[in-house]
Amino acid sequence: MAQTIELSDEITEELHGERLDKALALMFPDYSRSQLKNWIEQGLVTVDEVPVKTPRTTVMAGQEVIVSAAVSDNDYFQAEDIPIKVIFEDEHLMIIDKPAGLTVHPGAGCPGGTLMNGILFRYPESAELPRAGIVHRLDKDTSGLMVVAKTIAAVHRLVKMISRHDVVREYEAVVSGHMTAGGTVDEPIGRSAQNRIMMAVKPEGLGKEAVTHYRIMEKFRAHTRLRLRLETGRTHQIRVHMAHIRHPLVGDPLYAGKRSRQIPGASEEFTRYISTFPRQALHAVILEFLHPFTGEQMSFSSEIPEDMVQLLEALRKDTADHPEDIVW
Repeated sequence: MAQTIELSDEITEELHGERLDKALALMFPDYSRSQLKNWIEQGLVTVDEVPVKTPRTTVMAGQEVIVSAAVSDNDYFQAEDIPIKVIFEDEHLMIIDKPAGLTVHPGAGCPGGTLMNGILFRYPESAELPRAGIVHRLDKDTSGLMVVAKTIAAVHRLVKMISRHDVVREYEAVVSGHMTAGGTVDEPIGRSAQNRIMMAVKPEGLGKEAVTHYRIMEKFRAHTRLRLRLETGRTHQIRVHMAHIRHPLVGDPLYAGKRSRQIPGASEEFTRYISTFPRQALHAVILEFLHPFTGEQMSFSSEIPEDMVQLLEALRKDTADHPEDIVW
């Protein structure tokens, strides 16, 4: 049995002028260059929606590449008995509350132990669906709500709903720095030219549209608790946008840099706690949409996980210990 996959990304400046097969190998390192070359020759790769069958075709920055192919379950998609917290399900879809630390689907360096493997164990019939019905993703170390399709019709309808921004997704995050007001970040995002595992804000025309709205939930001496709503769903979107406005997420291993460790007057214990927080402090807290088949309003929420609860308590204590530094 085979699994249908769909990969999509945009050609970055660093890949401008490269051969298509080489560019794909750098863009999608989970798959070998020979496998990607074979998919090109089979007509399974499009560049700006046009099928391309020649591996040596030159690509240009800003072009969108999509790979739609099938891979053997023996390679990537074994069923595994992995606990999944399902908070709702019917014959069409299910809502999952994902813990931090659980990767969504297999890839290079992570052949198993993922949410997808767990879904295949719970619902063997999902092997017939693209990505076992996973229609959007959360980063490994982001916790919270996801919707997963259980039928091919649900896959198609949910993907369209997400692309039309008909699915409300709200997150809570803790960021470095004292923010005074909410706002919107409307900046395109694309693959970083310096580091292929990172994304970055791009000049107009060189990235995909990305819009993040945020409002303040709680203020601390040197940090801020935010509620964020996505209009788009780009890879690492919240993390990139918050770092771009100089308020990176606490614990973010890719985008926070040293900023989150610069806490004037803080105790050594508190500084060590903040600087070693083991993941980006980001939780998908709200998921709302009209049921794709019944039209019923669906609304789900997820409690803030314990590690973020403890983080908030530590920030409140630090704020109370330094009243002279509070500027509202």
